Amino acid sequence: MKMNARLLFLALPLSLATTAFAQHETFTVNPQTSQVGFGLSATGHHVDGTFHVQDGVIAFDPSAQTISGSVVVAAGSGNSGDKNRDKKMDSEVLNTDKYTDITFQPKSYTGKLAPTGDSNIQVSGIFTLHGSTHNITVPMHVHIAGSSLEAKGQFQVPYVKWGLKNPSVFILKVAKVVDIQLDLKGGLTPAS
Repeated sequence: MKMNARLLFLALPLSLATTAFAQHETFTVNPQTSQVGFGLSATGHHVDGTFHVQDGVIAFDPSAQTISGSVVVAAGSGNSGDKNRDKKMDSEVLNTDKYTDITFQPKSYTGKLAPTGDSNIQVSGIFTLHGSTHNITVPMHVHIAGSSLEAKGQFQVPYVKWGLKNPSVFILKVAKVVDIQLDLKGGLTPAS
């Protein structure tokens, strides 16, 4: 009896550690199926386009509500369907020759992240644009199905307030805030 109690005493912390460890997950973003969309109002029309996601790895633990990692977007990959407009955006607004990446580093989240199915959470972190960092919170809809995860979110970037050039000219006026739509898809694995 004494031996069984001792084995149980030793096995209990090990089983609890294994359960806690199993909560750690890693979301690896697939750049081929993910994208960052943008929308910008201008005089008489609306500009929509996309940016290319270079890579992203997010580690999280739903049991402790911890999150870390980063998503990296190629600043020079903006595509609005107009090569001249995109060239101007690259050289005059984003200065992509100097600032090649746009990044988001999640630091915390609120809300319950279900192990499968749909969840709505608020992800807070550091958004780096044009060499400057900004604290933002992004509402995210997360869908987990087996080893796949998709995260969608929307937020606004007040790019002029953040120090980027306003591309408005004499008659053509452009909004000072750009709408961002995230659609990140990829694989989900237990953290090693």
